[in-house]
Amino acid sequence: MSISPELLDLAAQLKANEESFVLATVVRTVSVTAAKAGAKAIIRPDGTIVAGWIGGGCARGAVLKAAREALADGVPRMVSVQPDNLLAELGVKPGETKEGVRFASNMCPSKGTMDIFVEPVLPHPSLVILGASPVAIALAAQARPLGYHVTLAAPAADLVTTPQADVLIDGFTLNERATGSRFVVVSTQGKGDEAALRAALGCDAVYHAFVGSRRKMDSLRGKLIEDGIDAAQLDRVKAPAGLDLGAITPEEIAMSILADITLTRRRGQRG
Repeated sequence: MSISPELLDLAAQLKANEESFVLATVVRTVSVTAAKAGAKAIIRPDGTIVAGWIGGGCARGAVLKAAREALADGVPRMVSVQPDNLLAELGVKPGETKEGVRFASNMCPSKGTMDIFVEPVLPHPSLVILGASPVAIALAAQARPLGYHVTLAAPAADLVTTPQADVLIDGFTLNERATGSRFVVVSTQGKGDEAALRAALGCDAVYHAFVGSRRKMDSLRGKLIEDGIDAAQLDRVKAPAGLDLGAITPEEIAMSILADITLTRRRGQRG
């Protein structure tokens, strides 16, 4: 069974809009099942099947549960829906995972078996850079080949070259909506440090960092606390940014920041 043009078009549109979804594909059926191998469906994060079909209620619950989990951790899953007698022969219970396969019980009268591959399609991770410093420009250039959606925010007058960014913002007002993981780096280095840091703190992200010395960050921290910024919020900003690689040049500093972001982004995934 080939994928329908309508389903392909919707998948492409969702990807272009940086929206999360799951592509569920029936890869094997045994005995009587409503859907056959090759059947596909697109599932949104709220559990809505917006296109395609993978059968009735016999498999729907197990697939939707796997879809939610896959969107949460970004890891594909194989779900095998089988009647209880076959699960007993395999020595597994409904809900158990064995050799990478999640098993579920088929309570329908058909007593067929369906194996469904659940594949999460997630937005590109978002890197927001505030500043027009050489480190900021190098960071944007290095991040895009690694698959980041790069937003660079800085006063246009500060830019001496056109940065390699997906989105350019004149100033430090961040008004974009990010649907995936977001990482924020302030790299103003003396030009609008306080304004940029304030904007960064108002941006929901899994990682905040400041390119500058610890002493500089402490000075800014005191000013922002006086202005009513929560101290705990400031404590989550890593300063100086990046891993301690002995970096000297802007390109090396940018690499150390991306290494730190990669460490944060991939933590727990290799297992």
